[in-house]
Amino acid sequence: MIIRPRPRGWQLLYMLRGSVLPAIAPKVLIIGVLAVAVSAFEHYWHPFGRDAATVVPFTLLGLVLSIFLSFRNNACHDRWWEGRKQWGQLLIEARGFARESAALLSAEPVLRERTSQLLVGFAHALAAHLRGRDEAAACAPWLMDDQRGLLQRRNIPDALLTRIATELAQPLHEGRLQPYLYAQFEARLHGLSAVQASCERIGGTPLPFAYTLLLHRCAWLFCVLLPFGLAGALGWATPVVSMLLAYAFFGLDQLGEEMEEPFGLEANDLPLDAMVRTIEIDVLDALGRQPLPEPLQPQGYQLH
Repeated sequence: MIIRPRPRGWQLLYMLRGSVLPAIAPKVLIIGVLAVAVSAFEHYWHPFGRDAATVVPFTLLGLVLSIFLSFRNNACHDRWWEGRKQWGQLLIEARGFARESAALLSAEPVLRERTSQLLVGFAHALAAHLRGRDEAAACAPWLMDDQRGLLQRRNIPDALLTRIATELAQPLHEGRLQPYLYAQFEARLHGLSAVQASCERIGGTPLPFAYTLLLHRCAWLFCVLLPFGLAGALGWATPVVSMLLAYAFFGLDQLGEEMEEPFGLEANDLPLDAMVRTIEIDVLDALGRQPLPEPLQPQGYQLH
């Protein structure tokens, strides 16, 4: 995710970090070259005439396309914001678990240590799971020797939550943990499981492909045909106007693509690694560990 001060004045002309321009520059250049060719053709042979009415169909098509893009970008932003809210809820549940462990398991330091490390391992495994990385390698440093069998499970994040419940069930069966206190921990585990399921729902249910394909086609159709409608009225100014409109439409389309998958690795996707580090710091701080790892900071204005 891009974190930087709001640009001012002339900074808008050269800032690339966080912009979609690098991704859409080839498309805009193609439209620019096409517009130059159409303008030259119009300049020497005048096939289009100079009637500005030819622009009217493109105005209508551009209006419809902008409405479609707005609907799609709103849907994509909802997915991005829902992903951010779920990871905020994950932080709430992790802090709550650490706080309750400190209060209710003060007489069980070993159990508290084991379950807290499993919790941190869950956060690492979930982030890796959502990004298609190696879940076992992500959480392995947080597992003890007798817990490494969990690395063979198909759904490692869920297996870690199950192991936390199992670890807490032992003092429950031995009478060292009251059932109503165990229920407090179970509620936290249920919240963590709900966050995982919600994130998997977001990651596994993209927007309908036919809708995305329609917008791609319409954007290309509009931008390719636009120079032919503008050349008669604008002449050599056609490439400038065509490229500006191509930047707007292709940029909105690209921005929607980036937000559609909030757990990806694009510049504007969610900083899962930084949020996992925050959970790690809070849980270890509750255990009294020193020194604590440092929060991740933006590198080149990008927080990973």
